[in-house]
Amino acid sequence: MDLTRPLAPDVPAAPHSASGERTDLHDLSGLAPPARPARRWTPRRVVATPAAYDHPHGHRIMARLEAQGIEVERLTGNRLTGLRGATERETYARAKATLAIVVSPPSRRRLQPIAPSADWRFDLAEGCPAHCQYCYLAGSLTGPPVTRVYADLDDILAGLAPYAGTAKRRPEEGTTFEASCYTDPLALEHLTGSWRRAVEHFGAWDDAVQLRWTTKFADVGTFAGLPHHGRTRVRFSVNCLPVTTRFEGGTARLEDRLAALRRLALDGYPVGLTIAPIMPVPDWPEHYGHLLDEVARAVGGVPGLDLTAELITHRFTPGSKDVLLGWYPATRLEMDEGARDRKHGKFGAVKYVYPRTTMTDLRSWFDREIADRLPACRILYWT
Repeated sequence: MDLTRPLAPDVPAAPHSASGERTDLHDLSGLAPPARPARRWTPRRVVATPAAYDHPHGHRIMARLEAQGIEVERLTGNRLTGLRGATERETYARAKATLAIVVSPPSRRRLQPIAPSADWRFDLAEGCPAHCQYCYLAGSLTGPPVTRVYADLDDILAGLAPYAGTAKRRPEEGTTFEASCYTDPLALEHLTGSWRRAVEHFGAWDDAVQLRWTTKFADVGTFAGLPHHGRTRVRFSVNCLPVTTRFEGGTARLEDRLAALRRLALDGYPVGLTIAPIMPVPDWPEHYGHLLDEVARAVGGVPGLDLTAELITHRFTPGSKDVLLGWYPATRLEMDEGARDRKHGKFGAVKYVYPRTTMTDLRSWFDREIADRLPACRILYWT
């Protein structure tokens, strides 16, 4: 099921430094990657709840969609209906092809800590149109995997101010706010414009704060040239080719993600790698070594590079395994409880992780090889 279609590439903008000042594009002309057509999702059905019409950003999203020839269906109530199919696979396909414009629930407006990624989590959307067979959302969200985008963006951003000055995770980075826990921003940005507005909001916020989001897509054209003032760190979720090509359906190619990382780094953004989920596939040192070498090529020659890495190994819960096998019954993803260590989370939830010896081997290899191949990269955490 192909729910994406290529559109014309964005025209590169002249880069900005972290201070917001424009730099001379000619000076960097030999470093900028060539533009490629972006892979963009087009939902088959778009619905909007009545409450979404009460918010300016809801109207902005609808106008954006209509300009792209996408019809918006107004629902009669604020509940989403008509997503269930006759089978689990049919429900999955129907939900994955649907975009819903809604208002965020009150519980989402009360920020929660999100260790180890950031101090606080806030959400501009929920759900993702990609088809990753290890999907993290399978264990986090309930119901059909429809993508919801929030019309009350202005209220959400205004509600962040009381949390400034509460940095705990990495005080040197200021108070950090994660905006991609339950979605992929670049998969939706061409439809909503939400994360561009968030970048501009943080760029104008004169305080020690940082917006953080991660993506498996590469459509960064609308972010190049924004006055971000170094207060947004964009991380690209990357993996070795055996994982990327086998388990990450509907996402941008690895080479395009790395070209996008370079483009934003040249524009003065702090950037990052989310290497996840790390898997000990056959010949994994060779495959992950190739990944790190490609990253090194992508960031080579970037002035003032600010690069971090977050290293996350594959794990699953009994619940997420059941959901994923329902979505992807023919998957070759390894989810063998007998080959894993059983762990209990903070609230007693069971998860299955790699055995201690495997984790030790993986961690020591990544610590050593990142230091050797990407000496400018800071590892933020391993999990």
